[in-house]
Formats: sequence, C-alpha cells, structure tokens
Amino acid sequence: MLRPLFIVISIAVSLSACQSLPGPGTSVAQGAGATDIAPEPAPATTKKTPPQVAQKPPRDLWERIRRELSWQSIHNAQVGDARDAYLNQPNYLSVVAERARLYLYYIVEEVERRDLPMELALLPLVESTLNPFATSSERAAGLWQIMPATGTHLGLEQNWWYDGRRDIRDSTRIALDYLESLYAEFEHDWMLALAAYNSGKGRVARTQRANAAAGKPTDYWSLKLPRETRHYVPRLIALTQIVAYPEAFDVKIPKVPNKPAFVVATTGGQIEMARAADLAQVEMHVLRALNPGQLRWATSPDVAQELLLPPGTEARFAEGIAGLTEADRVRWEHYRIKNGDNLIRIAKKFDTEVGLLREVNNIRGSMIRAGDTLMIPYGSDWASSMAMVPREERQRQGYRVRRGDSLYRIAGKFNVSVNDIIAWNSLDPAEYLQPGQRLTLYLGGS
Repeated sequence: MLRPLFIVISIAVSLSACQSLPGPGTSVAQGAGATDIAPEPAPATTKKTPPQVAQKPPRDLWERIRRELSWQSIHNAQVGDARDAYLNQPNYLSVVAERARLYLYYIVEEVERRDLPMELALLPLVESTLNPFATSSERAAGLWQIMPATGTHLGLEQNWWYDGRRDIRDSTRIALDYLESLYAEFEHDWMLALAAYNSGKGRVARTQRANAAAGKPTDYWSLKLPRETRHYVPRLIALTQIVAYPEAFDVKIPKVPNKPAFVVATTGGQIEMARAADLAQVEMHVLRALNPGQLRWATSPDVAQELLLPPGTEARFAEGIAGLTEADRVRWEHYRIKNGDNLIRIAKKFDTEVGLLREVNNIRGSMIRAGDTLMIPYGSDWASSMAMVPREERQRQGYRVRRGDSLYRIAGKFNVSVNDIIAWNSLDPAEYLQPGQRLTLYLGGS
C-alpha cells in the first residue's frame, strides 16, 4: 500500500511526549499548543466511494477495515498526542484484537451495510476497548458506552433481566442509528456528530451558536468543548492512522479472522444460561461473553428468545432445545398477594425461598401489599441456588487478586459462582485477572 507522503513526514516529526492511555470514559491529555494548530482539511466523509476494481476479500479483518479507511490523512497536535498515547501502551492492540475476535466482525458488517464511514467501526475501541462489560463512573455501559437515559430515549430495553446497552446487536443498532441522526442534524459533518455523541447534541449546538455569535468558525476543531470531547475525535483519528499504517508506526496488530464470530440460535422460551451452555456444549464464560446483555441466571422473558452461540454449535443446540420438556424450562406462577400473606408463608406455599422471591420481584426488606402480584419461579434446579440469595442479605467483602488467582479459584475459595463474581464486578469473563486488582464479593446469606 502506498502511503501519502505527508503521513510519513508526520510520523517523523510529530511524535510527542508519550502518555498512558486512559480507560473507558476518560480522556487523553491534550498536547501543549494543540488548539492553535489548524488541522488539514478533512476528506469527504459522507459516503464511501465504491472501489473501482473488485478486490479479493481479505482473511484478516483489520485488512478489510484498512481498505475502507479515509480519515487517516487528518493531522494536528491533538491527533499526534492521542496517537502517542496509544503507542505507549504495548498491550493495547493485543487486548482489543482478542476481543475483536468476538465482536468486531459484526460491527464492520453493520457499518458496511449502512454505507457509513468505516472509522465508525473503530469507535467501540475508543469507547470501551471493545469490552461489552465495561461500565463508566457515570454509568455508561457496553461496547458503545451508552448512558441509561440515552438508551431509554433511543428505545433500548433495560430491566432486571436484560440490558440492551450491553447486547452486541441491540447496542450496535442503536448506536449507529443515533450517529446517523446526529450526522444529519450537524451539517453532515462526522466530526460534529461524534462530538455530539460524546458530550450531547445540546452542548455542541450551544457551543456552535456561541462561536457564531462571536464571529468564530463553528467546525469541531474550533469549538471550546469539554476536555473529554476535545480529545474524543482525535483519539478515533489516531487509532485510524495506526490501523491504516501499522508498519509505519512499528506495531503489529494480531490478526482477526474476517468471518462471523457467532450465530443466532432460537431458545423457544426462557431458559437457564447453564442449561443453554450445556445444550450447546460451550463453556459458560463463552456464552456470557457472547450474550453480555443477559444479566441473570436465565434469559430474559421480555426480549427475543434468542442466544448468540459460537458457529458450529447451532445444530446440537437446536436438537437439545427440541428435546426439552416443560419441566426443563424456567416456569413462572403469578400469585396475587392476599390479606395476611407474608414472604415466608408464600415461599413455603410454593416450595421456594424468601431470598429468591425478593430477587426476582425486586423487593427490598419484607414489605408486600395485598393485591400486588408476585412472580414465583418453580420446577427448576436453580430455585435453591446460592446465587439466588439477594445481595443485601450477604456480607460484602473486598478481595485483592493475588498472583496465580483465577475466577474459578476465587469462586471455589469463597463458595460463590464465577458468574456472580463477573456480575458483581462488571468483569469481562474472557479477560485475565491482574494481581492487585480489587474485587467485591457478597458472601453468606440465608
């Protein structure tokens, strides 16, 4: 691939002091004088130009992405600082490449299907380092770091069972819908659309009006936006440059297969996650990693009865599903509370546990009201599971990860489940624990 002459020059002269790369929801520090350097004109970014000559589909997903990038020619000091921050993290590319094996192909497919700039497929790397379990201090969640209120406004399902912000397909659909709407609203300018995605369209519009009133330009690079937003777009452009020219920056990006990482399987109704993993013959951490929107021990009864599975497992899963009886399913009784009822009496009546009733009905304490309806789960092995003891009835305990620890070792030591530890700490089940990492555990209960 021929490199434009200016990018080679930029590599030689614009590398600034290295910085550490922040995690999701934080910003790269701005370089000295960055706001005083005018950027090179952005290339046309409305739609991609179809290639004139058909190319053989690459085996590597990064190469597929590379062929469609066009923003790598944008350069200024902010972009240079952001690029240095990435390059100063030697493990960053290997971490995101490992996660990309599960999630990035689908995102690329959706971006291409909508004929959007391929740079948008790299946005989850900036937002969450491609971690659907990531949660920011401001409660933004998922690959695209969607805020709860934004998710509700955009129609994402968020309830006790399921969080669409963490779901691979739902969050990607909503994020791209939102980005397209912002692009249309902000003068068909992707830089402004991205700024609005990060800090809110109201803030960007107000800043534009203030600049216009002062006789100043209203493009992204001229706006005095919050610190995080000022560095948000440069981070994406910097990442685009690294992906476009890895050899120029002396980095190697681990290859990612350019093929689907999951298939959609119908469950036929609500099902325990452990049973689904058994039917598909996949490890639970794999099932959780592919279905991060499912928050509980069983699939949500309120969304599409589907699970994502590794390719090649769908036939045996479908066969297993077909063989399930009604008794094998998660089943529910709807019970209307009567005068004189209490949770202990109701639990005995249905041969279940008070803690389970509190958990599935989101009840704090023991207060219930006559006339209300309770959901009563029954007929399944999980009804008496330790995992069903609500968090408020457990003893909270901190734990510092030691060298050699694993999720399985910690779970066995404290008699809790791996899935509990993952849920309590919003962990990526495929990610290794780090010595010194702090975990929160909830132990005991009755």
